[in-house]
Order: sequence, then C-alpha cells, then structure tokens
Amino acid sequence: MVEQGSALYQQKSVMKSEDWWAVWLGGFVFLLGLGPIVNLDILGWVVKTPVWIDFAKSAAPVSAGYKGMSGLTSSLLTFFFILAITTVGVIGMGGNVKKYIIGFTIIYWIVFFCMILGNNAYIAATPDKRAAFKIAWSLGLGEMGFILAMILGLVIGNFVLPLAKFLEEAAKPEWFIKTGIVILGAAIGIKTVEAAGLAGTVIVRGICAVVEAYLIYWPVVYFISRKWFKFTPEWAAPLASGISICGVSAAIATGGAIRARPVVPVILSAVIIVFVAVELLLLPPLATQLLYNEPMVAGAWMGLAVKSDGGAVASGQLVDSLILNKAAIELGIKWEKGWMLMAATTTKVFIDIFIGVWAFILAVIWTVCGLDTRRPAVDGEACAPVSAIEIWHRFPKFVIGFAATLLILLVIGLAYPGAVKAAKTGAGHANLLRTLFFALCFFSIGLITNVRKLWAEGMGRIVWVYAIALFAFILWVGLFISWLFYHGITPPLAQ
Repeated sequence: MVEQGSALYQQKSVMKSEDWWAVWLGGFVFLLGLGPIVNLDILGWVVKTPVWIDFAKSAAPVSAGYKGMSGLTSSLLTFFFILAITTVGVIGMGGNVKKYIIGFTIIYWIVFFCMILGNNAYIAATPDKRAAFKIAWSLGLGEMGFILAMILGLVIGNFVLPLAKFLEEAAKPEWFIKTGIVILGAAIGIKTVEAAGLAGTVIVRGICAVVEAYLIYWPVVYFISRKWFKFTPEWAAPLASGISICGVSAAIATGGAIRARPVVPVILSAVIIVFVAVELLLLPPLATQLLYNEPMVAGAWMGLAVKSDGGAVASGQLVDSLILNKAAIELGIKWEKGWMLMAATTTKVFIDIFIGVWAFILAVIWTVCGLDTRRPAVDGEACAPVSAIEIWHRFPKFVIGFAATLLILLVIGLAYPGAVKAAKTGAGHANLLRTLFFALCFFSIGLITNVRKLWAEGMGRIVWVYAIALFAFILWVGLFISWLFYHGITPPLAQ
C-alpha cells in the first residue's frame, strides 16, 4: 500500500473523491454564473420551473435574453449540461460510464417531471399568490417536488427491484447534494451583500438572531433528541441543525460534516418541508393578531421561526401585507411596505451564512472525539487524540467549496457595489442547477432506502421531536428574542 502522506496517494484520493468532484463541478457552475458581471449571459438558457396553472408555462429559460427559446429546448439543454459535467466526474472516479449515462437519463427525467408537478399552483402557491392564479385554495407546499421525487424513488427502490438495481450506478445522493451545496454558497453570498445595504439597526438585530439560533436552539434540540428520544448523534446533530438553524440546507450540511449516512439528512428534510407548510399556514395570521402594533417584531419572528428560506420569505411577505392592512384599520397608521419582509429576510440570511461555519465546527468535533457516525455511538465515549492529517482527510471538502463561493460573491459585492445586480442574476441562474442537484439527491435516497429499516430508525420519533421542539420551545423563544431586539421599532410612515 502506498504511504498515506505520499504524493501518489494524495493524487489518487483526490481523483476518486466524491467530495472533491463536488467542489470542482459546483465551482465550475459557480464560475459560469459569474458571466453577467462581465455582460455574458452564460447560463440564461437553464430551465426554470415556476409555479404554474397553465402547463404550457411550467418550464422556460430563466433569462429574458433567451425568451425566444421554448421550454422544451431549455429543458433538454439543462439535461445535457448536467449529464455532461457529471459524466466527467464519473470518468474521473472510475465508474461505469455507459450504465451511468443510461441510468442518469432515466433518473433525471423522473425528477424533472416531479419538480414540474410539485410546482402546480394548487400544490405550491402561497396564500398571497392565489389571486394571481385565480384559484381559491392551495396547499402552499412550495418544495413538494422534492417530496414527490423521494416518494417515487422509494416506490421503485422497494417495489420495482430490477429497475432499482439497474439505476444504482447513477444514484449518487451524497455527490449530488454536495455539488448543490457548493453552488448554494453563491446565492447566500449575494444575499449577504444585499443585507449589508439595508438599514443598520435591522442588520445588527439580524446578527443577534444568529447567536440566538446557534447557542440556544441547537443545544436544546440536540438534548431533547438524545436524552428524551434516544437518537444517536448521527440523527440528533442533523435534526438539531435542521430544526434550529436553516431547515433542509443545515440538515444536509451537518449530515455531511459528521459523515452521517445520506438517508439521515434527506429524511429529516422531508419532515422539515412538511412542518414549514404548517408554519406558513399558522404563523402569519397569529403574528397579525398578536403583533399588529409591533410590525418589526412580527417580521423578525418569521425569520427565526420558519425553517426554510422560501418559507421564511413567504411568511414575511404575508405578515407585511396582513399587518399593514390591519394597522390601517385598527390604528389608523399607514406604514411603508417591505420593512417587515426586510426584517424576516435579513434575520434568515444571517442565520444561513453560518451553515458552513457550523458544519466545520461539527466536523472537527466529530473527528477529534472519534465519533464514528456509521455505527451506534455510546454515551460518554471518550475523546481520542487525532492527527491533523486525519482531520483533513475526514473533513467534508464540499464545505470548503461552499465557503469559497460564498466569500467570493461577498467580496465582489462589497468591493464593486455596481456589480451586485449582475452577480445576483448569475447566482440565481446557477441556483436553478443547485435545485436540480438537490432533487436528484432526494430521488436517489428514496431509491436506495429500505422503508422497514427506515421506520426502525425512528421516523415517528423524528416527527415528535420536531413538533415538541417547535411548538413548545422554538416558536416562543424566537418570539421573545424578536421582541427583545425589535420592540418599539416601526417602519417609516408611508408618504
């Protein structure tokens, strides 16, 4: 065997590592997304799948510069692009290229149509968007496409075994999700730049929300998971991150950092998405009744309580609209629009940007303490000294990619404010590819998951942990923190 520290070993490990290929492929998409900064619409042809009521409008190129392109053409180009870059990675890792291409083609189109179906207005439209689609009701499940993809994967993996076996070569959940997280860094980086341009007092309070989320929520949820529901650290850490920090992205990043099995963060993500829909239904009306005279408290509360970016922003938008109307009627006050949405968005952004930092901290703790999450952990397991090179080998490299894309966009935005609009456009184009990588991961997880084993792992207990932590603790602590930092602050009066 080649000595671990030798150049040959390092070269081989890098070429065969899904982590490093995630960094390279995610970084490549990120670089293409920088095109608008230099007036190049490189990814404008990428397909977007907006909320739709007319199927003919369910897919289209993201950029107006490609408005003459059909949704079908955009869909095909996006497929061939993702197939091409991932096939390069499969070649580099020594996989079966022919089986991968055939399997990936089947998986991709199943996933793509799940995303389209999940964005039907009756399924995905938030309450504030129903009038635009001329519909009386909707479920408000904006990320249902992920769930549909996972359900189909579960059906195939548990009941259509010959097809599942054939598709295994192309089902690479960890690689897909890590590539997506690297791309995600750009979107969060540009959000951070935009937040930096907002009112200073709101930004300071948004930073305080980060302290609240990480230092209060996380330990409590982890304690509940471990002591009351007897979850191992492999389940408890991603669950604590998903509930207390930033939903799906935090659960996935934490799972990768502690080397949890891929099924762990994805199952947690499915539970999180359902609870986000419940929060979106209940919290804005509740905040309107309780806090119509404290509008900024209500906005910040949405950012702290709703555990997905889309859900938090949507709830902030709803609160902004509902409270403005109620304040005008009950108080005779007309405030400017958008300030409650700003509080929700800013709070959420400052929570989001620490995902990579938290993943790094947990990766070091789990490595130094010798917590092997691929086997049941033992309470009170003693920490064992680990060499620096071992920490490096076990450290999730995709976190480096995530941090790099975030910091590059942050530096560009702060150094060249005039480039922010173009950078936001490019990051948005790249983020559509990130969404597809996430969806591919969800399907792949379903494909390789044994449902009976999953239930034995404690699916029912996950729901109980989430419900208890959210409704008995997180919502009310979040409300208290929001009140503490935003009490007495109101938006400017409308002109």
